[in-house]
Amino acid sequence: MDADVIVIGAGLAGLVATHELTRRGKKVAVIDQENEANLGGQAFWSFGGLFLVDTPEQRRLGIKDSLELAWNDWSGSAAFDRLDDEDIWAAKWARSYVEFAAGEKRAYLTDLGIEFMPTVGWAERGDLRANGHGNSVPRFHIAWGTGTGVVEPFVDSARQSAADKLVTFYHRHRVDELIFTNGVTTGIKGAVLAPDDAVRGAPSNRDEVGEFELSAQAVIITTGGIGGNHEMVRRYWPERMGPPPASMITGVPAYVDGRMLDIANDSGVRLVNRDRMWHYTEGVNNWDPIWPKHAIRIIPGPSSMWFDALGRRLPAPYLPGYDTLGTLRYLRTTPDIANYDHSWYILTQKIIKKEFALSGSEQNPDITGKSRKAVLQERFLNKDATGPVEAFKSHGADFVVADNLEELVEKMNALTDEPLLDPANIRAQIEARDLQVVNPFCKDVQVQGIRNARRALGDRLGRVAAPHRILDPKAGPLIAAKLHILTRKTLGGIQTDLDSRALGIDGQPIPGLYAAGEVAGFGGGGVHGYNALEGTFLGGCVFSGRAAGRAAAQDI
Repeated sequence: MDADVIVIGAGLAGLVATHELTRRGKKVAVIDQENEANLGGQAFWSFGGLFLVDTPEQRRLGIKDSLELAWNDWSGSAAFDRLDDEDIWAAKWARSYVEFAAGEKRAYLTDLGIEFMPTVGWAERGDLRANGHGNSVPRFHIAWGTGTGVVEPFVDSARQSAADKLVTFYHRHRVDELIFTNGVTTGIKGAVLAPDDAVRGAPSNRDEVGEFELSAQAVIITTGGIGGNHEMVRRYWPERMGPPPASMITGVPAYVDGRMLDIANDSGVRLVNRDRMWHYTEGVNNWDPIWPKHAIRIIPGPSSMWFDALGRRLPAPYLPGYDTLGTLRYLRTTPDIANYDHSWYILTQKIIKKEFALSGSEQNPDITGKSRKAVLQERFLNKDATGPVEAFKSHGADFVVADNLEELVEKMNALTDEPLLDPANIRAQIEARDLQVVNPFCKDVQVQGIRNARRALGDRLGRVAAPHRILDPKAGPLIAAKLHILTRKTLGGIQTDLDSRALGIDGQPIPGLYAAGEVAGFGGGGVHGYNALEGTFLGGCVFSGRAAGRAAAQDI
């Protein structure tokens, strides 16, 4: 045996599994097709939001949360409807995960040195139904250090275990085959790839310079999803979401290619819920890209006005920060706009300063660098938006700025193949909305939502601008952002039981084979069901990776 356990994938789920294994004295071989610079995988690049329930941070802000409320939100969002088949284990994982989020999750992370920002964000506010999709209260806990800070203790643990001879890293090794002996998983085969010193996230070569084979008592698959493979995204794009976009931009590195899902499927592993995905409608092209079609998601507050490609304001609940997949479905299934792959935000400088955040650790250097002084300066004392947001406003191909609406619309029309927007029509819609902010009560659902959000202390202090007229010159200049569909996550994958054991096509565990993280739908083959509550992807990697590592250590 080359190791007790082989972990395929050096992202967050794989590193958590490795941490749990080495704590129990097991020897681990960590396999990854990228170089050492990419330890931590996709999670390194994330904003670092985590779904937590009834925390000290929430209570200090006067937020009353509970397991009961969180489960009502999760089950309403997931809408599990395949409980006799593909959702059997997903629903069990969902309940277990929400209990973890309301219980020991925070302590598990803080014991590793992970801290949280004092304010709690309100992501994915939902579809406006009490029993429907969305978070009823703010639950988006941002890790101090962003995703980089979440990954750090697990990277440190793996490196220390390597120094202690418990971990061996096999970088630039690509797995092409699972090995089974008498029905038991006993190893892997694949290709050794040529050395490549590409920086973290950048594409690396796929030149084969040799072959390898490793054996172990167990194998854990933690290779991520499909977001970097647009062909695979289109292959499994669900019919209910309309036609797949002709043009998409990419929120994850190219190595998130879905290869291991197909390899597992060809090996008799059961894959479920492959039609469930999580892609964003608020993507913008990165003016300083690292990987192909590198895009950044705008994490919006609730105040920007959202227009379709023809210049019509999107109806509720398709508002900024509310219902991600509902908005995507609306844009892809409404007949006269389904052929367009973009939409628009129109906002003011006052809104962009307080409400715009950009996904990605590199887009939030103050938080990633754990500098309280920089956070105070960038987010509270600065008269402008944060440096990265202002850089996108100045250099981003999808941003235009103007002092008046007619000039703004002219610049917006210049970003499309033909002029689709009528400035008079857009002015009429904005003026109608602006009339609604005069009183503290109104009939406009979005303005109601802004006022509701500002009743949450964290939103009022640092996330939601005071209601104001979009066309008020004092709030300007006016800004428009052209929004694209950004690929991100698969919500389905390898079906697993609650010990992260991979199931075969007969629904029974395959001896010696486990799966965790996105490749397993973050647990059970789809813990989120049809909708995610945002900030939960890192937590799902932690929870499922922990389960896989502990179960494998016990079973071997």
